[in-house]
Amino acid sequence: MTAVEQSGSLPQVLARLDQIEDGGFFETEARLAGDDESLILHRDGAAVRAWLNVCPHAGRRLDWAPGKFLRDKKGHLMCAVHGATFELTAGECIAGPCKGSALKQVDVEVRDGLVVLST
Repeated sequence: MTAVEQSGSLPQVLARLDQIEDGGFFETEARLAGDDESLILHRDGAAVRAWLNVCPHAGRRLDWAPGKFLRDKKGHLMCAVHGATFELTAGECIAGPCKGSALKQVDVEVRDGLVVLST
């Protein structure tokens, strides 16, 4: 699902909550500050976190194919290019070439079963 920028005070819808497997990742597009950006959504029960789909190490996408993400044995998100590993609460890099850095968080919320950019 590609997000469409909404006009006026309507929120930008990124996905339906039921499109994201609990504990899983979902890639979508959003319009942020006038630019189209790829986002990673991570569902944890009824909560969703979002980050830019950009590894802080080399500025490349984290997915190995569009919307396909790697995990380590503990379930952390892994960059497909250089193996940087990110925990899923704050997006902090806990192993690999950018250890101590973090993914850029994007504020989202769930409203009526839809994941939307926070206003």
